[in-house]
This record gives sequence, C-alpha cells and structure tokens, in this order.
Amino acid sequence: MSAGEKVKLIGLFLLWYLGNYYYNIYNKVALNEGGGKTGPYPYTIATAQLGIGFLWAIASWMITINPITFARQVMPKLSFSDCMSVSGVSVFSALAHLGSVLTMNAGSVAFGQIVKAAEPVFAAGVNTLFYSKPPTMAKALMLPIIVLGVAIACLKPDKDGHYKVEFEVVAVLAGSAANLAAAFKGSENARLMSAPGLKERIGGTGNQFALSQVFGFIALIPIALYMEGANLSGFVKLCQTNQKFLYNLVLSGLTFYGYNELSTMTIHYTSAITQSVANTAKRVIVIVGVAIALGKPLTFEEKVGSAVSISGVFLYSIADSLFSKPKAKKN
Repeated sequence: MSAGEKVKLIGLFLLWYLGNYYYNIYNKVALNEGGGKTGPYPYTIATAQLGIGFLWAIASWMITINPITFARQVMPKLSFSDCMSVSGVSVFSALAHLGSVLTMNAGSVAFGQIVKAAEPVFAAGVNTLFYSKPPTMAKALMLPIIVLGVAIACLKPDKDGHYKVEFEVVAVLAGSAANLAAAFKGSENARLMSAPGLKERIGGTGNQFALSQVFGFIALIPIALYMEGANLSGFVKLCQTNQKFLYNLVLSGLTFYGYNELSTMTIHYTSAITQSVANTAKRVIVIVGVAIALGKPLTFEEKVGSAVSISGVFLYSIADSLFSKPKAKKN
C-alpha cells in the first residue's frame, strides 16, 4: 500500500468513526424529542431517516457525482429481475435499520450496542439453518462468549446486593430482530453479488448502497403507515414546531448514509482481520463516547458485559486465522 493510500485509509476510518458516533447521538436525541420509548413516532423516524438517504441517492444520480467520494455516479440500468433481486436484500437491510432504531429508542445506546454485538450468533444460526453454511468449530466456540457478555450486561444488583436479570424487553426483542435481519441481509447480499454480471450492472459500491436506501425506504413506508399512520399529522407538526427534533432527524439520516458508505470503502484497502479490529474499535467508541456525550454513564455490569461481548465478537472474527494450521513451506 502506497503512502497516499495509507493516508486515505486513515481518513476513511476517522470519518467512518466520526459519522457513526454522531449518528448515534443525532438518532437518540431525535427519538427522545419524539417522545422516547413511549413516543408515537419511532417507526416513522426510522423510515424518515431512510427517506433522507433516498433523497441523497436521487440527488447523486441527478448531478452524476457522489458527494461523499466525488466519484462519478450515474443511475444503474437494471432489468426488472435485477430490481427484484436488489429489493429483496434492501428489505432485510431496512428491517435491520428499523430494528436498530427501535432498540435504541427502548433502551440506552450502550445497551442497544451490546445487544447488537450478538449479531454473529444470529448469523451463525441463519447460515446453518437456511444456507447450509455452519460456522467452523473455532468460530462456534466463540459464540458463548458473546452471549455471556450480553447476559452480564442484563444483570442488575438489588438493594441487598443480589443480582437479578433485568432488561428492556422491547430493546432485546427489537435488537434480536435487527440482528436476524442483518444476518439474512449479509447472506443474501453475498449470494446476490455472485450473480453473473449484476455487480457490473449496479456499477460500484456507491450505487449498491444508494439502491439499498431507495428500495429500503419504499419497503418501510407501508410498515410505518400501518404502525403509526394515525400519528402522521402529529409527526408533521412536530417537524414544523420542534427545530431540535427536525435538526437531529435530518442529520441522523445524513450521517447514517455517510458512515455506512465510508465503512464499505475501507474494505477495499484492508484485510479481514484489520476490518474486524476496526469494527471492534468502532463499537467501543460508540458505547463509551455516546454514553459520555448523553450524560448516561455505563453501569459496572454494562462495562463488563460490553467488554466480554465485544471481545467475543472480535475473537469470532479472527478465530479461523488464530486456529488455522500454518501452511507447510515448500522446499
């Protein structure tokens, strides 16, 4: 890797982390301004965030320039069959986003991140049951560590010092749904990108993510209307009267789009292990940084649980490399 590419990679990582950090703050503030866990708008907020990404994608195609990478980006010419295939993956992506937003709305950002750290457990189950691709033994051995971390984070001491399991049911259920959708998205995306010629017809990472925003937004509209359609006029009024809500809603949509695209760009410059380290560091930064920024310090149990769970995720990511047999040197 040249010196210029190293500088670019460092810049991508910094912007990715920064975008993810601020997304979590903007998202949580918007949810709180919308009424928090008892508010009537979490589905609408999640949909609106993808709607902002939808507008960003359309604008990029209209000006034929990706504002994030400054690379040329034109609307891909896809067949109806291509669109149906891409929309399928986009639905899983949208559901993963919706589940994540509901998780952060129901509980703290820290607890939500800990629950979401269990995604490899769901991915292992989905790949085993639906795609006949079970994890290796090395990876399977790391899964209990992740589950243990989430369990520790759910422990709460009572006044006598005895521990009991206490958690936000909605946060756990929504986070688990997000993990499940993300697992299907990953597997379906890998299968989709192996289709002959589709990757070339889509035309690069920028278009791939733009399409996921477009189809994902369309997919969430009927869900949001079904769940919160009766509150739509109140949501519009909130946007008109609460500048703090509108500001954080718009910026959460923009930062969500931006950091996700930046994270995919780093893949082209890094190995799988480097990417695993980066993802682990990102989650730690979000858990600790957002807790400080929002004035909600982590409990001792959340600190221990997040450390155990995130360590498990990291070990899961590099397990095959750690336990693989070294190749014999050729004479």
